[in-house]
Amino acid sequence: MLLLLLCGALAVAGIFLLRLTVFKQSRCKSDAKLHGKTVIVTGANTGIGKTTAMDLARRGAKVILACRDRRRAEAAIQEIIEKTGNQQVIFMQLDLASLQSVRSFAENFLKSESRLDLLINNAGIISDGKTKDGFGIIFGVNHLGPFLLTLLLLDRLKASGPSRVVNVASKAYESGKVDFDFLKTHKELSLGNGNMQLITTYCHSKLCNVLFTYELAKRLQGSNVTCYSLHPGFINTDISRYYSRWFRLLFTPLVWLLASDAEAGAQTSLHCALEPGIEHLSGHYFDQCSPLTNIDPKARDDATSKKLWELSESFCGLS
Repeated sequence: MLLLLLCGALAVAGIFLLRLTVFKQSRCKSDAKLHGKTVIVTGANTGIGKTTAMDLARRGAKVILACRDRRRAEAAIQEIIEKTGNQQVIFMQLDLASLQSVRSFAENFLKSESRLDLLINNAGIISDGKTKDGFGIIFGVNHLGPFLLTLLLLDRLKASGPSRVVNVASKAYESGKVDFDFLKTHKELSLGNGNMQLITTYCHSKLCNVLFTYELAKRLQGSNVTCYSLHPGFINTDISRYYSRWFRLLFTPLVWLLASDAEAGAQTSLHCALEPGIEHLSGHYFDQCSPLTNIDPKARDDATSKKLWELSESFCGLS
């Protein structure tokens, strides 16, 4: 028994050593102040989004928490105000699973706010089901909603420039693909609602995030708006809350042992939002607060990114 306990203790120590080395998260080093700036963070009532909003509020920005759940958002706002002393933290209703909600949010924002300096598309989901417009919910919330939101706010971003769009993607994009024939027919990235199939669909949606950022950068050339996608790291958030109970029982110990916290997960988002001198890297994918040069070629394919853009426009009624 003593030997088993000793082996267990050594295993746990080894795992924590692995966290401190292989899984160590870089930190945003920017000391930028954001007084007079306005930012939007989607999905900012919890996890990486809330931590990102907290940091931006601490720097003096006016922070819009764009969230679906008013109760959770207002609780997050109260906490952010208490910890930062910044009273300019505001909730605005946004349900990325409804294109009408996205349009209403953009309309309300443009009426009430005169500038937009940062748009951080942070919200993401792993769940089965459909959006209110009949799309697969992972495709709708992770790609289509943020796509429409960004396009509706682009003119305000340009007028407020220099400004930035930050899209929280994931290293999971490496396992993703976009089957356009399937997407046109089924309005979703893949079929199936088992845990592994949902993860596969999530990977496809993260590839969409990276492709969208790449295409957006090309279309923004010559403007004063830049954009970046990123991998936040292996982070302990509540994105897995829609997994089955048995899958969570298997997954939770792995997360507890290896995953970093939300503060670590926000660092690359903050780097892309704040670091000076990275404008020439618009459209690039970042990890550990650095641009990756060895990104999978499928994420920088001109034909695929253009086709995804045009199909997304069609789905959103923009073309």
